[in-house]
Amino acid sequence: MRIRRLQTRIILLFVALLALVQVAAFWFVNAANSNNAHAKIEEELNVGQRVFARLLDQNADKLKLSARVLAADFAFREAIATHDTGTIASALANHGARIGADAMVFVDLDGNVISDTLRPGGRPRRFEYPALLKSNKNDATASMEVLDGRGFQLVAVPVLAPLLIGWVVMGFAVDDAMARDLRTLTELEVSFALETPQAAGEHRHMLASTLGVAEQETLLGELPQRAGGAQHLVINLSGVDHQALIIPLDENDSARIVAVLHRSLGGALAAFERLRNTLIVLALLSIVMSIVGSIAVARSITHPLETLASVATRIERGDYAAPVDVERSDEIGVLASSLNHMRGSIAERETRILKLAYEDPLTDLANRSRFTNALETAIAEASSRGIGLTILMMDLDRFKYVNDSLGHGVGDHVLREVSARLLRAVTGAECVARLGGDEFAILVRDDGATDPTECARRIIDALESPILYEGQPLDVGTSIGIARFPKHGRDVQTLVRNADIAMYAAKRDKTGFAVYEAHYDTSQQEHLSLLSELRRAVEHNELRLYYQPKVSLHSANISAVEALIRWEHPTRGLVSPALFIPFAEQTGYIKLLTRWVLREAVRQIGEWQRDGLPLTVSVNISARDLMNRELPEQVAALLDEHGVSPALLCLEITESGFMEDPAHAQRVLDRLSELGVKLSIDDYGTGYSSLSYVMRLPVQELKIDRSFISRMASDPEIATIVRSTIDLGHNLNLKVVAEGVEDLAAWKMLRVLGCDDAQGFFMSKPLAPRALIAWIRANDSPSVQTPSFRMADATASGKWKIR
Repeated sequence: MRIRRLQTRIILLFVALLALVQVAAFWFVNAANSNNAHAKIEEELNVGQRVFARLLDQNADKLKLSARVLAADFAFREAIATHDTGTIASALANHGARIGADAMVFVDLDGNVISDTLRPGGRPRRFEYPALLKSNKNDATASMEVLDGRGFQLVAVPVLAPLLIGWVVMGFAVDDAMARDLRTLTELEVSFALETPQAAGEHRHMLASTLGVAEQETLLGELPQRAGGAQHLVINLSGVDHQALIIPLDENDSARIVAVLHRSLGGALAAFERLRNTLIVLALLSIVMSIVGSIAVARSITHPLETLASVATRIERGDYAAPVDVERSDEIGVLASSLNHMRGSIAERETRILKLAYEDPLTDLANRSRFTNALETAIAEASSRGIGLTILMMDLDRFKYVNDSLGHGVGDHVLREVSARLLRAVTGAECVARLGGDEFAILVRDDGATDPTECARRIIDALESPILYEGQPLDVGTSIGIARFPKHGRDVQTLVRNADIAMYAAKRDKTGFAVYEAHYDTSQQEHLSLLSELRRAVEHNELRLYYQPKVSLHSANISAVEALIRWEHPTRGLVSPALFIPFAEQTGYIKLLTRWVLREAVRQIGEWQRDGLPLTVSVNISARDLMNRELPEQVAALLDEHGVSPALLCLEITESGFMEDPAHAQRVLDRLSELGVKLSIDDYGTGYSSLSYVMRLPVQELKIDRSFISRMASDPEIATIVRSTIDLGHNLNLKVVAEGVEDLAAWKMLRVLGCDDAQGFFMSKPLAPRALIAWIRANDSPSVQTPSFRMADATASGKWKIR
């Protein structure tokens, strides 16, 4: 189970650490006490051994001295010499009593016991330890031996008169009194045991001991097998361990006397037991104090942390009002101060974020998110109350030109001014928002007092007057789309989408504003459907190139043709380029179409070239294509692939195409010109190109737009423009081509004005490659000055030939 509270963890940590230290200290102290107790007892045993050895030496010296005194006594020696056993026995008894000897024995020269105080009046016998007599003919010696089943410390002294006449053997009994004396001196338990070998093993019995009878039996059982030298061991008596020292006193082939000095470990540890108990009490007290102290420390840490946690929880919920109430000078105080600063900073930033999230920073109008929320709320309320509402989607008409030409700073100024005028014009609106760029939206409730169309007119009127920037008037118009709830949609997405569609319809039709109608959506969906099918058209070879001839106005020769794309849709039939080219340019798909047209046109040029028909083919390229840095390399690769002379390919560019980025367009056109490709300016007169810039372009042809050609016969001013354009082109050494020649009057007028070539339905409509060759061959005859043929009829009565 995990412990989650910090206070509990701190208390447990402190107590556990202290308990661990106490246990470790107790273990080390207890181990040291035990070692000290063992060492102390061992030292006591060693001391006891030395005291015991000293006591034996003293007894031996005492016996030797007494024996010498007795052996030197004249009466005693005389009794020995006269074999007066009574006197010998009396002397031995009296002398033994005086010194406290327990055994007095006289042994003659033959080793026979003449007199023995242990067996008074007993029959003579051989002395049990003749080795003691033989090794001490000249001096006294001592030994631990057994007489009558009892242990004695014996001393044998020779009796000289002056020759050796016998031995006096005196001894102190190894008995309980001796053991008690040793315990008094050493404070050790003392036992004397006799070990005698038997067939079944060694037999032991106790000679003397300071122990009780039961403990004596246990001790005999604990003694190890006979071994030389002193032995240290631990024996257990009555459940208590004793540390013992076994001292062999004397031994022969038949028996051995050992002294056992031992002491209870419990007694030795008793003094240390008090220390251990004291340590336990101190450990318990320290743990209790540790618990109390750790609780205090934990509370001093966790209480302010709980306060900080509650503040963090309030901040998490978005409550930034209450400050952090923790006044401390330590790290927690620093944390509290930091949290307080963070609370203020977060509150400030959230205010700014909310402003940025729901308010347009440039105009201070509502942004898209806030408008969407307001529209959702308004739809829910309108649904519950059964009322309607209207949204107006508004887009500036000429804002892009202002922004691109004069810069974003001027564009921002225009947007701020438009916003201010918008707020003044729609005072009753529920929400006025800038959705992005130059797109605005207005939410109006249908309360009967506000007419959305009237609101749209007020907005258009408000924006009619130019916007001034540093004294320069800037003219921007607007297009507005209107969608109503619930008629045009019951949700936010549908309403906004339909209002957008109506706005684009108003922009396309230049009506200022438009209310959504269902057919707007159908037309839009049709365009989108065509765009989605255009890629499939390229992949499935549904596109075709048709070619419209260019005829010389002076020689009636066919100098070149223009490649025009057509789409043979499997279900729609022949789709006009006007239905898909503008949208392809907007979406960027025009690049794919241009690559296809270039590839197909160059392939066709190569085919005609091999057939002996060196026709120059003109191909239109868009502004997007002109911005493609790789266009020259792509064209060069196509010419090399099909073995086509670069002079047979002419690329037509519009004025707007090279005016979007003149420097880049200049570089691309220069590289195309270096390849030998011809260049033509298409639709001249409809754009805003500078004459000085046109002079620098590496072009060879100028095409006058059909809008001028169709009206020049009826409008003298247009005719003057056409004449000036033709003269301008010739002065710049350019061939001038007129587009859209659709009647004989235009043909004749262009000849009079000196135009070079003509192109239009008056000569021929765009034809498929085979139909074009048939048309050329059918009209291959001497030049005709005033041809007569039916418009758009490939088999006209006029005759044309290839130059």
